[in-house]
Amino acid sequence: MTSHLPTFRRFARRIAATAMVATFAVSMTAPAMAEDSGSGFLADVPAELAGVDIVEKLDERLPLDATFTDDDGSTIRLGDLFDGERPVLLQLGYFRCPMLCNLVLNGMVKSLEDLDWTAGEKFRVVAASINPDERHELAAAKKQGYVVEYGRPGVSDKWHFLTGPEASSKALADAVGFGYRPQADGEIAHAAAIFVITPDGRVSRYLYGTKYDPRNLRLALLEASEGRIGSSWDRFILWCHVYDPDAGGYVVFAMRLMQIGGALTLLLLGGGVGTMWWREWRARRAEATVAPASGETA
Repeated sequence: MTSHLPTFRRFARRIAATAMVATFAVSMTAPAMAEDSGSGFLADVPAELAGVDIVEKLDERLPLDATFTDDDGSTIRLGDLFDGERPVLLQLGYFRCPMLCNLVLNGMVKSLEDLDWTAGEKFRVVAASINPDERHELAAAKKQGYVVEYGRPGVSDKWHFLTGPEASSKALADAVGFGYRPQADGEIAHAAAIFVITPDGRVSRYLYGTKYDPRNLRLALLEASEGRIGSSWDRFILWCHVYDPDAGGYVVFAMRLMQIGGALTLLLLGGGVGTMWWREWRARRAEATVAPASGETA
């Protein structure tokens, strides 16, 4: 039974996705893992929700030449948001979304509040609209509310809410495998996830759902930065963990613990043997010193 647990977890996620689609009709669905594509778990999804999925494209490069409108009304190239040092936390959706996008943003901000790292210092945050009809005034209003909720000074110029032409948003969504589908009533059906991007613009990690464990988020950002951010202790903690897609987060890597245990064992054995040799050497030296002195006295 244990060997079938990962498959069962994936199956449960697909069932959850179907249930969420049925509940929210168009705007809310859970992510489907790429490994299950074609498995038939979601074969009964309504036609208007076909393609609403997330297909993981790890290490895929984002379209850095794509242009967007920043929340201040200026034209910005996506690549300008990547400085080669700090990772980027990316959220895709649309700003008029009646439910799911707000849940994703709320969950992301709640997780960010629990981090001792501040957005803009260790990493950047980008929220991009997939609706080409939205304008920067709406993005600015949305940003203002979340910046106030986040409540940390100096983050406004490092947190970007982007709008732009369909060609740009579609290219960005395709790069991260974010499938969505416009609906007849003007809403857009899409999945729930945030994306961790490397400092040079490659997809590093997917965090699914609407609630994000701050520990997983921290490790994902540290992993994406390839050790450029965080302390030596953070890097050691990451070294001891590995991302488990079935668990949906980072878990302790047993092999690393065995390596640490082996190293400590060798260190203790070496210290013990070294101490014994040192004591024996001192004892022999003391005997060698005493023996000549005894001979002279005789």
